[in-house]
Amino acid sequence: MIREPHAGRRIIIGRIVGVYGVQGWVKIHSYTRPQQGAFEYHQWLVGRPGQWQPVELADWRRHGKGWLAKIKGVAERDQARARVGCDIAIPRASLPPLPAGEYYWADLIGLRVQTLEGVDLGRVSRLLETGGNDVLVVVGDRERLIPFVLGRDVLTVDLDAALIRVDWDPQF
Repeated sequence: MIREPHAGRRIIIGRIVGVYGVQGWVKIHSYTRPQQGAFEYHQWLVGRPGQWQPVELADWRRHGKGWLAKIKGVAERDQARARVGCDIAIPRASLPPLPAGEYYWADLIGLRVQTLEGVDLGRVSRLLETGGNDVLVVVGDRERLIPFVLGRDVLTVDLDAALIRVDWDPQF
């Protein structure tokens, strides 16, 4: 049997941050790159951890510097207001496969990080986008910032073993 490490996982792709008008439109803050990528998924899960509700996207559009969405079945401002502050997620299985050597950030979060000598540095708590390269924020006995440069600082990423091996001085 092949184990699917991501089965049942949700990936948060945005948040409902406000309402727009009186016909149930909501303002969206998208976490995807590009931002309109959140609207490629017409089936969303809206809510908070443990309280997810499947919804269908009826329409969307750019509005100034932000985004608006119309959720099927939400026809009034008060219905839309009840969703403000909710996260927007999709099933992990909805994401397209990536070429070898590329990873979704959501798949790296939570992985253990070890040096080549087997010294445990902690777990990836989040990633930072710096412009030059992404950076792993590893939390263990202390917080470490490790550049996510494959072949230099990051030597292997094993999603099945939930392990990243790095060429990194544990004292740094």
